Amino acid sequence: MANKKKNTKQGTNSTTKFVFWMVALVAVCIAVFIFISNQSDKKEENATTKVTKIDYSNQPFLGKETAPVAIIEFGDYKCPACKDFSLNVVPEIQKEFVDTGKAKFYFMHDSFINTDSTRSAQFAESVFHELGNETFWKFHELLYEKQPEDEKAEKADVFTEQFLADTLKEVANDQEVEKVVNHFKDKKSVGAWEKDMDYVKKLNVTGTPTLFVNGKLFTGKTMDDLKAMIEKAAKEK
Repeated sequence: MANKKKNTKQGTNSTTKFVFWMVALVAVCIAVFIFISNQSDKKEENATTKVTKIDYSNQPFLGKETAPVAIIEFGDYKCPACKDFSLNVVPEIQKEFVDTGKAKFYFMHDSFINTDSTRSAQFAESVFHELGNETFWKFHELLYEKQPEDEKAEKADVFTEQFLADTLKEVANDQEVEKVVNHFKDKKSVGAWEKDMDYVKKLNVTGTPTLFVNGKLFTGKTMDDLKAMIEKAAKEK
């Protein structure tokens, strides 16, 4: 009987210890979960509040240079979402904020899909350098309009040098096109493109299209969200 009581006591102690360690383990797991959640919230908060100084010189833009707020779109000419944004959202941004003098709108390259992305971006930089801001935007819109909708074409090399030159001919004369093609072939636009790609890394851009307002990441979903951010940015100037 004595031995039996001793075994029962040991069994009770073991059970108690097991329960204690299980409770402790659960407590640790909860603490870790809370810590990770807090860190995620802090990262998201930092992303929306962090301001990065940006050099806007020699960048294509819409609007008045004196506008108090600068909006940047990071985009890829082969990105379907960017095409939709360019054709449907940018006109609204231009009407609501650019034409009213509230903001200016910049475009920077985030070329990540395939060779076409880089080639078309660098060619567009040559258009901007040789023919100026107005022709750049005409070419920019044409490229998105001509973006292939077929998934296979999206992944293939469609924006060849010849295709880009032919597209430019729709908004420029032969002499102007030749100047742009020579600038592109001589790789004189690489530096401007690399400047954009450096900002992609610096600002931790992870997808396209991505917007920044006066150096802050836009995380909203609607035009009202963007309007609120622009109005706040204008007051902070």
